Order: sequence, then C-alpha cells, then structure tokens
Amino acid sequence: MQSQSRASSSGRKLTSCVAKESAQIIAAQQLRYEVFTSEYGADMKTDTGIDEDRFDCWCEHFVVMDQNGEVVATTRLLHGEIAEKIGGFYSEDEFNLDRLKQNPGVFAELGRTCIRSDFRSGAALSMLWTEVARYLVQEGIDYLLGCASISMLDGGYKAWRVTQQIRQEYLAAEAFRVTPKRTLPHLASQNTQTDKIVIPPLIRSYMRLGAEVCGDPCWDPAFRCADLLVLLNVDNLAARYARRYNLEAKIA
Repeated sequence: MQSQSRASSSGRKLTSCVAKESAQIIAAQQLRYEVFTSEYGADMKTDTGIDEDRFDCWCEHFVVMDQNGEVVATTRLLHGEIAEKIGGFYSEDEFNLDRLKQNPGVFAELGRTCIRSDFRSGAALSMLWTEVARYLVQEGIDYLLGCASISMLDGGYKAWRVTQQIRQEYLAAEAFRVTPKRTLPHLASQNTQTDKIVIPPLIRSYMRLGAEVCGDPCWDPAFRCADLLVLLNVDNLAARYARRYNLEAKIA
C-alpha cells in the first residue's frame, strides 16, 4: 500500500502509510503510551514508555508522520479472520459480541487510535482514515468495530452524558447491540440535565463517517476510561468518501 503526503493547516508536511518497519511500530506504541498516560491517567503497569499488548503482533498498524519522520498519529486494525484464530477481538474483553457477530459479513476491529496533541487540527486524522478506508475496501471488510474512549477522571459524569447524547441519534439496530461486561461505576447516568455536552473529537469523527454506537459503555479501570463500542458499515464509508479517498465503492 503506497504512502500519501499532505500539508497540515500549520504548513507542516505529513505522510501516512501502513507501518512495515519495526521502528515505526515501536514509535506508534510510544505515542500511545504518552497519550494514554498523560490524558487518561492510564496505568500501563510498565515503565518502558511503550504501550504493547498481545494483539499488536497480529494487527496492521497505520501511522502518520511529520516532516522529521516522527509518528504523530496512529491506529491499528485486526482482521476478523485473524481474531477468530487468536480467540477474539480486543473488544470482547469488554463486551459480549455474540449477537453482533451473528450478522453476516466480514468484521474488522480498529483500536488504540491516538493523535499527538499538536496535530489535532484535522489533517492527521483525515490521513489516518484515508489509509484505513483503503485497506477496508481492498480487503473486502463489511463492518468495522472498535472502542471509542471517554476519560473517567471526573468519575463518569461526562461518559454517561456523551452516551445519552449519542444514543439519541446514533444507536445501532437491535441486531448489533452489545452488553458491557463492566458497567460504569457511580450513578451519573441518572442525572436529569438535558443540555448538550461536547462530544470528544474522535467520537465525532466516527459519527460523521456514519458509525453507530452499539449500547452502553464499558468501564476500563486500567485505562481509567469508559469505552463505547462503535460500528461502521464500510459500504456507507465507501459510498460517502469514495471520491475523497480515491476509492472504488464496493456497493453492488
């Protein structure tokens, strides 16, 4: 898969690709460690400065780099066929996916998405999605699922408010609903305020791409966040963004 290049709004040149060199993957894991510990207060249980788990070696890693070759954005993707061989998706540690996986089609899972704070103007995220979209269409993926995280540093209030707001407009059909294995602590969900709350940028980007939320969030105590499972029909992505991503939509 060829890399692409683009200038960010600050004029800094960015390039993106599927990481094939071990140095690029390590740099992506270092960025993940930095973002998750500093912004979520995640307990990585390691002082290596690298976020790594058992799924990494089975995933495709997508990276965006600046003009100095530093990784400034990353995400990873696990193909459903591989997930079946290794015991399931990462999200199955947090949700019961039995009903969702009964739907026909090929699934893949996106995860560990993060962008360095000084590159969140939009260009880096757009380039990351371009690489992912190309892969999804070329590999014949029907559905993309993944966990979208919300910080729990406030005790869960924001997580419940974001969930309530998203469910009103973007709740998946019953056949794609999932059940969290660890419900959120506290009773913030009972709050009766109806004013809108700012939805995190990454979750907003999922919704703009046509994603839906599959139910209530799961509490991730290690990362000190609430995870929503989101689902994206790749046909919708291909149809809406074929021209932008220079893709051939795979709709019959």
